[in-house]
Amino acid sequence: MSLNAIFLAPGQGAQSVGMGKSWHDASPAARAIFEEANDIAHFHGDGTLSQLCFEGPAERLNQTDVSQPALLVCGIACHAALVERHGEIEISGTLGLSLGEYTALALAGAFTWQDALRLVLIRGRLMQEAAVASQGGMVALIGADEEKANAVCLAAAQDGVLVPANFNAPGQIVLSGHAVACDRACVEASKLGLRASKLTVAGAFHSPLMQPAAHGMTKALADVHIHPLKCPVWSNVTGKPHHMNEPQSVRKLLVDQLVQPVRWDACCADMIAWRASKELEGICKVYELAPGTVLRGLMRRIHKATEVTTHDSIAETHNAKS
Repeated sequence: MSLNAIFLAPGQGAQSVGMGKSWHDASPAARAIFEEANDIAHFHGDGTLSQLCFEGPAERLNQTDVSQPALLVCGIACHAALVERHGEIEISGTLGLSLGEYTALALAGAFTWQDALRLVLIRGRLMQEAAVASQGGMVALIGADEEKANAVCLAAAQDGVLVPANFNAPGQIVLSGHAVACDRACVEASKLGLRASKLTVAGAFHSPLMQPAAHGMTKALADVHIHPLKCPVWSNVTGKPHHMNEPQSVRKLLVDQLVQPVRWDACCADMIAWRASKELEGICKVYELAPGTVLRGLMRRIHKATEVTTHDSIAETHNAKS
């Protein structure tokens, strides 16, 4: 059965030990992706990329320099297995959360998945280094809109950095900045009747504290040829599709993504409106690539009527309605 699909690609935080193993074991196409990725990615005695995905340890898999390439490869392998199962898949559009935007762009033909992996290996390393240097953190706000999130940041930043970093879904915003400002944010949030919780992350992602990583990615992206896009790919920075044939714009937005907020809710809302305008609701379904089901959960908060089929494992795919 052929598919007409909009693919969602997860970002950091969706990783878990064992991810991708069912696809690797059941699909020669997925297995080939993991094997080639093992030859590209090297982790200095910590094991191959596939070993870290399948066996962990979780402490190493959760580190930014490993989790980012691991998530990309898992998503690409999942897609390869779906193509193997269904035949050629017509991709109508792609969206990726944070690093998932690289997966989305690779599926749209902007660059090969191998080049995407090389870029994400650099991205993960640079973000890890910037995180260690800046001693930052992130705080999740529940019940906040953008105005309230900005108010918390203004009150808590003082002489440090604290900014909205992820607009994940209505009422779910993540702040990012210096660790002490994150501590103050929890206090300020309670004054506005908001729930706040510090996240267990390596650093202040999608904030100005990632500027050193942005400088490094500018150089890395300059060395990669970016092809015209074969389908719309939504930018995390603008919440709108990338220009189909403007490689410099794609490069700039991927760099900006490191220091500006991820507007996932806007990306999804714009995609839903675009799909409706093209009269694709009954034809083109929305699929979440492995691993995890995070994006399906966010979509329920963004637009409950939009059904997302997840492919966290091959078992879930067999049980899913197509």
